[in-house]
Amino acid sequence: MAIGVWISLILYFLLMLAIGVYAWRKSTSNSEEYILGGRNLHPAVAALSAGASDMSGWLLLGLPGALYAAGLVEAWIGIGLFVGALLNWIIVAPRLREQTERYDNSLTIPGFLANRFPTRALPLRVISAVVIVVFFAVYTASGLVGGGKLFASAFDGSYQAGVWLTLGVVMAYTVVGGFLAVSLTDFVQGCIMMLALIIMPLVVLMGPGGGGFDQARQTLAEVDPNFMSLTRGLTVVGFLSAVTWGLGYFGQPHIIVRFMAVRRVEEVPTARNIGMAWMAISLIGAIGVGVFGRAYVERNGLSIEDPETIFIVLSELLFHPLVTGFLFAALLAAIMSTVSSQLLVSSSSLTEDFYRLFLNRDASDKTLVLVGRLAVLAVGIVAAFIARDPDSNVLSLVSHAWAGFGAAFGPLIILSLTWSRMTGRGAVAGLVVGAVTVMVWIWAGLNASFMGGPGVYEIIPGFIASALAIVIVSMMTEAKGEFRPLGQPSR
Repeated sequence: MAIGVWISLILYFLLMLAIGVYAWRKSTSNSEEYILGGRNLHPAVAALSAGASDMSGWLLLGLPGALYAAGLVEAWIGIGLFVGALLNWIIVAPRLREQTERYDNSLTIPGFLANRFPTRALPLRVISAVVIVVFFAVYTASGLVGGGKLFASAFDGSYQAGVWLTLGVVMAYTVVGGFLAVSLTDFVQGCIMMLALIIMPLVVLMGPGGGGFDQARQTLAEVDPNFMSLTRGLTVVGFLSAVTWGLGYFGQPHIIVRFMAVRRVEEVPTARNIGMAWMAISLIGAIGVGVFGRAYVERNGLSIEDPETIFIVLSELLFHPLVTGFLFAALLAAIMSTVSSQLLVSSSSLTEDFYRLFLNRDASDKTLVLVGRLAVLAVGIVAAFIARDPDSNVLSLVSHAWAGFGAAFGPLIILSLTWSRMTGRGAVAGLVVGAVTVMVWIWAGLNASFMGGPGVYEIIPGFIASALAIVIVSMMTEAKGEFRPLGQPSR
């Protein structure tokens, strides 16, 4: 591998570590600063941090790979995600920012639910924390798989070494700098990712061997006349399974925790506009990499064994080593921004909702920060164990974890913020039913084949079952004394 690639990657790693040190010196003196950055994020940082921690290696590996293999019809996943993200910013963001502070200054999602429904505080804290840690271990593993694939494909190195190197750098700045380090690195990584996704499709189309848009369209038509069709082979079930990815946004703890950290609720619309512009550009770029990358490969007689490596292959073929290193850094940025966010949210739940709740209620801030750092290490090691199989599919791992969070927390968060009749018993029911439905659906293989036809994405039955459980149990439950009136200060 050319030395220019290593120079770019080393500079990127050093930049991430420097940000971690800066954040450590600036604000990790107490648990609120370590877990939530003191609720003082600039709207641009909150927006790009939410976006970068959302997209992960899926944006540069999974989505382009799906489009490369199956055509433009796979873009419905991106369309569904865009709509879901927009609704998340409109419905959840301002309410969650306000209410988490008003309800006992909640620092975690389990903490907010416990404060919102105090008579069911213990089961809500424990169950939601278990769901967070379990599904985030899988989700984090998907990011480490991406790091392993990058090093195995681009450097002809060890897949396992790539997994551990990716994890090591992420844990270094996350352990040291906490939420502020994660958010600032996400901001920088989000900028790198967007720039890479602008450069790559343009060079693939207009550079040597590209031939321009008309040539690409002609080449793809020869591969499959319907390759550029948004409806090619699309069934009602397939359409719903793709666009309902957007439902997952309402229940992703590593994304919605950014809403809790914005400086002021009045700045949420600014953050929303920045975040949605970033997302639109990045999704269009990722779609372009997959579609035009397929045209480039066919036109130049190349062969790619794993469609999810198309971004890596094009980076090596088309660019100067220094730029290739930058593009690899963009891929690592996508992976690391999500992994760091997931590790920190898992750590926060383990610290606030297990250690502080059961082991040491009077723990000092110094102790809580130390426990949080140890929890980051523990969850990271478990995720690396899950990611040990080099044949793991990034999109598959992400889809399972995304559905788990979306079904367990999505209806729960929306209704807890907007429906004053909701009760604690309803909250517990929705949380359990949503998570269990997703796991049973996957276990039964119904996401692969349903009633003799194509599979139904597990978030659909999970989200519906969770919402019904919340509404039915809440309506059957005596509301008196079950929760504080919506929006009433707890202090």
